[in-house]
Amino acid sequence: MKIIYPGHSCIVLEGSKSILIDPSVPDSDIRIKPDLVAVTHAHADHLGIAASYSVPIITNNEIAHYLRGKGCTTEAMNIGGTIVVDDVSFTMTQALHSSWIEEAGIGMYGGSAAGFIIRMDGVTVYHAGDTGLFSDMRLIGELYHPDVALIPVGGRYTMGPGEGMMAAEFIGAPIVIPIHYNTFEKIRQDVSEFARAINETTDMTAVILEPGMEYKIPA
Repeated sequence: MKIIYPGHSCIVLEGSKSILIDPSVPDSDIRIKPDLVAVTHAHADHLGIAASYSVPIITNNEIAHYLRGKGCTTEAMNIGGTIVVDDVSFTMTQALHSSWIEEAGIGMYGGSAAGFIIRMDGVTVYHAGDTGLFSDMRLIGELYHPDVALIPVGGRYTMGPGEGMMAAEFIGAPIVIPIHYNTFEKIRQDVSEFARAINETTDMTAVILEPGMEYKIPA
């Protein structure tokens, strides 16, 4: 499996299926034709252009209800649940964040923000969504043993690099990839120290991806 990083929190998992997570990249096109779409929460920089896809969209009950009203095919779930769609397993995990469907006029409640454990082709990927640090990330590591952890480190609206470092240690995934930073000025971060600290003081490997880059997960 390989990971493609269009930017921000948008991730593509490319294997036997193409899975697009949080389809929003400001000022850029997402040149992917996914088999499945997953949305962690309702903010516009994550819900993005999800409604433009005719493939199944995996998300929480509130967002799924909203997207069904737009004619989308959805698979609704909630935190703690696991579903299998097209032989890909999705487990919805806790995230400490807000969620508001901003494109619906004055807006409406978007359910609980979440992350995903996604299993495909023998590889387990944890996309944390937008979140602050929480100690039960240890349980995510102990329960699901992710091979890759995608962790937001932009600060202000999510964890920053310091908390992201602790999150990586809690989760214990061999590969750590920072996301949700440098998209705009308020989440500007230098992640080089984050990567150096992980690579030099732990058994994990931090991989920094610039928008448009991809990474093949080692066997």
